[in-house]
Amino acid sequence: MFQPVALPLWLLVVILLFAAVTFASHFLFPSVRWFFRRRMEKAVAQLNTRLTRPIEPFKLARRHDMIQRLIYDGEVWAAISEHARAEGVPENVAFERARRYAREIVPSFSATLYYGFAIRFARFLSRKLYRVRLGHHAADTLGSIDRNATVVFVMNHRSNMDYVLVTYLAAEQSALSYAVGEWARVWPLSRLIRAMGAYFIRRRSRGELYRRVLARYVALATEGGVTQAVFPEGGLSLDGALAKPKLGILRYIVDGYDAEERDVVFIPVAINYDRVFEDKILVAAGQRGDRRFGARISVVVKYIWRITWRWATGRYHRFGYAAVSFGAPLSLRAFAGTKPPLIEDLASDLMQRIGAVVPVLPVPLAASVFLSAKAPLSFAEYSEAFCAVIEAMPEAHIHAPREDMDYAVEYGLRNLVARGFVSEAEGTYSATDEGRPLLHYYANSIAHLLR
Repeated sequence: MFQPVALPLWLLVVILLFAAVTFASHFLFPSVRWFFRRRMEKAVAQLNTRLTRPIEPFKLARRHDMIQRLIYDGEVWAAISEHARAEGVPENVAFERARRYAREIVPSFSATLYYGFAIRFARFLSRKLYRVRLGHHAADTLGSIDRNATVVFVMNHRSNMDYVLVTYLAAEQSALSYAVGEWARVWPLSRLIRAMGAYFIRRRSRGELYRRVLARYVALATEGGVTQAVFPEGGLSLDGALAKPKLGILRYIVDGYDAEERDVVFIPVAINYDRVFEDKILVAAGQRGDRRFGARISVVVKYIWRITWRWATGRYHRFGYAAVSFGAPLSLRAFAGTKPPLIEDLASDLMQRIGAVVPVLPVPLAASVFLSAKAPLSFAEYSEAFCAVIEAMPEAHIHAPREDMDYAVEYGLRNLVARGFVSEAEGTYSATDEGRPLLHYYANSIAHLLR
């Protein structure tokens, strides 16, 4: 028993390596995870005292646990059995496919990352790129919403900056859970986005099993009180106007809704910009009739480098104004009454509420003027037409920079001239042929407000 044993050095190294791995996996890692999880739970409890909508336990559940809960859910199991029979495959094969879908969808929320990094970065980026303004904000109404209700922000989709802007402006309300598309599944961006609580969806999936797994996750999140952010249009607007709503995510929310357990309150959010970064890409895609956005990574890097260089050399100017307005909330319990709601009626009502509070900014106003002009305009004629457009939308929220309408008139024109959408000749201004599609794009954002 106590005799020395001679071993080759390589075998001793292997034994020690296995011992170290076993010690770490059975003793060290669980203790470290427990330590950090306890610290995280205390931090979240303190954070929840400052939030209007506290972070719900569902959102804080471990990702592995949430995946297990999802794939062993009764409705998902029924979908797995149906898929196995329809495709003629064993149930264990269908189960593994459902597990893969669940792993793809379920986020891994980190309160530390969200409030320690994401909110600060969103605030920094929003303020550096735009002059951010908050329009209609029904603070009293938001504060009066039942704290047990699930809140869903429904928004128009103008730019990828929408995620950043609303995350920043809603920071005092709660942590938002977005549905993001395939563009965000690229590593390492996918890890960061999943840690911020977003869940991935395949917008072109036609598989019934995938849709059933996604629908059940959305229903569980809604039942769990997770504050969500949804773009009913389903994608970026290609022409600047509000698009017809897609019913997918809204249908999943409504189908999983239980009026006896928890109300669902939709808050309309309208976003508008003086300049959308992707405007030329979106307009070109709309003219082609597809959604293939051809922005290569080299183009994006070059654009970021140009902005950084301008900032470093003191020649950087922000890209105009970005404004967000919050409309009157809609209670699903009050909307539906005693009957299941028609999803089409709900989506139509929500889009009308979003459209009613779209902020009106100088560049869209100026674009509207030049699109309707029959001949080149002098500055005085342009200024008069600018004010006439404002008078044609008496109930709209008009944002005047510096609270000075004369400055708004000059500001809108200056931006259009600087981008080549409008040209000046002999003291008169007119739309250029190259700029006319972009003028339509910006004017469309407020066209529905005009009488």
